[in-house]
Amino acid sequence: MKAMFAFLYCIVYPFFNLVHPCRPIGRENVPQGAALLCPNHTGLSDPLFVVFALGLRNRPQVMAKEEFMRTPLLGWLLGKAGVFAVKRGKSDVGAIKRAIKCLKSGDKLLLFPEGTRSKDGELGEGKTGAAMLALRTGTPIVPIYVPAQKYWFRRTPVVFGEAFYPQAVNGKGSAEEYEAITSDLLSRIEALGESLK
Repeated sequence: MKAMFAFLYCIVYPFFNLVHPCRPIGRENVPQGAALLCPNHTGLSDPLFVVFALGLRNRPQVMAKEEFMRTPLLGWLLGKAGVFAVKRGKSDVGAIKRAIKCLKSGDKLLLFPEGTRSKDGELGEGKTGAAMLALRTGTPIVPIYVPAQKYWFRRTPVVFGEAFYPQAVNGKGSAEEYEAITSDLLSRIEALGESLK
């Protein structure tokens, strides 16, 4: 998995960086070891911006929608590089187990808390998956902001916020606590966007 990730990274990065260079801000906020990386989502290229802003040493596994992973050849390659599918709109036990295993093994996991792309560039309604995973594994969450407007041949900032550990009364958390943590996460992402203005 690591070898395939490095292979694809080294092939795609030079071309992507030529037309869509990114400018990491606050990358020192990404902790060593396991972490949930949670950016806003406005475009198909967002995962690439985040992965390349992280750098090769901060290799994440990525949770992606099932339809994307069905693409012939591309889906196979991405699967070998650490991308795995999640069925949206339902409880995907297999994806949840894979995510928990990823975090408990000390790897980073990239997932979009909105669950889908925002069509107007504004933060959408958050899903509670990141909160649940963070509480169940004791993993910190790193809020990340990627601008909706990405210009060709100009650096796009990717802002990494401070990692935080969600808290819950009984450890595993309740539905209400998941909602509160998700709301807090989205507020932190929004604040990162405001910091660029």
